[in-house]
Amino acid sequence: MSSPSDIKKRLEQNWIQFLKANSTKLALDSIDGSSPPAVFVGRYGYPKVRIGPMIPPSHGDTAILDRPELWAGRSLEEIANYRLSLVRGTFAMKVNDTLGRYIENLQELAMSERPAESEATFEKKPLADIELDREITLNTEAAPFGPAAPLKTFKTSSLTADQRIESAYYDGDLRASDAMVELYQKGVDVSSIHKVLSVGMLGQKKSRKLVPTRWSISATDDTISNRLVEENKTNPAIDIFEVAQYSHLANYYSVILVPDDVWNFEMIESWFTNSGQIATGSDYEDARGLDHYPTIAGAYFAARLAVAEHLANRRRKAAALVLREIHPEYVMPLGVWQIREGVREALKKPVQKFETLDSAMSFACANLSVSRHEIVRKSKLWQGFKSQTRITDFA
Repeated sequence: MSSPSDIKKRLEQNWIQFLKANSTKLALDSIDGSSPPAVFVGRYGYPKVRIGPMIPPSHGDTAILDRPELWAGRSLEEIANYRLSLVRGTFAMKVNDTLGRYIENLQELAMSERPAESEATFEKKPLADIELDREITLNTEAAPFGPAAPLKTFKTSSLTADQRIESAYYDGDLRASDAMVELYQKGVDVSSIHKVLSVGMLGQKKSRKLVPTRWSISATDDTISNRLVEENKTNPAIDIFEVAQYSHLANYYSVILVPDDVWNFEMIESWFTNSGQIATGSDYEDARGLDHYPTIAGAYFAARLAVAEHLANRRRKAAALVLREIHPEYVMPLGVWQIREGVREALKKPVQKFETLDSAMSFACANLSVSRHEIVRKSKLWQGFKSQTRITDFA
């Protein structure tokens, strides 16, 4: 089995080889190719941000380069190369500047249901940062991307608008939260919803603005999952403890669904520090909802969405505890999409069923490095359930 340092070294070597092999395509002062479609809004300097398209130096069906829903089962190296292939153009704008031809081009691109032919010229040659830094937060919301440079010109063609998104865009009276939920209910991918939110396409006309991509991802997961949780309240509860598991990209998930008439949700993350110790972080909400921004950031909202939609599809309700263990082989943060998709994949598989929370917890923790004792000590959901505390006790 390869060590984390070996994996990191191999990734860096692969990326360097990729850059060398594609340097004539990636390091030019202009590029043309089929955008997946992909756009990115930065957050540094807010309320003045950098916004622009992401374009690969290739044509054809490039959708997989910016569609996380297709990445489950792919290796870290494959996903890294998808992202490195995307050259990002940037242009500085204030978040309230949602008018003008440049923004319109980006909005048309974000709305396209298929890869779109795109051309860009840059102020200077794009530069790529291939350094893998373990100190970067493990819960970076957005997926990484490749070389970047300030834009000089940009245009796109061969666009085919997604009629569902186009309808929401032209509805200037529809609140952004309602638009996100409606698009989700119509089958639009979560990754597409946060994309159009970020380029100022949703919400009441007078309130629309650019939203940094990292913020739009969490906002989308949070908004949709909140609505699903609310709608699930009238469904009957599951009648037995269930445990679902899945692992990918050196992330290990155990999801415990608990028979309960009221919503409780908790996520506990464990990871290895540079000194080899195990650290943990967690967040919890009861039926009153979350009263603070989660300490584990967008990971919390991504996992909550996956659980809430699973229960909604079953027309059942339950309390839930999501355990995530991050191993050192996860040498590069790929974005919270992998949490959403990891929990989704876990819940697609046949579950193990148990009569008691004790047995469900023992099974869920059996293959984790962190001890069951530590999880139990940390878990507010466990403590509340074992003491028979419910939200109704506080009414």
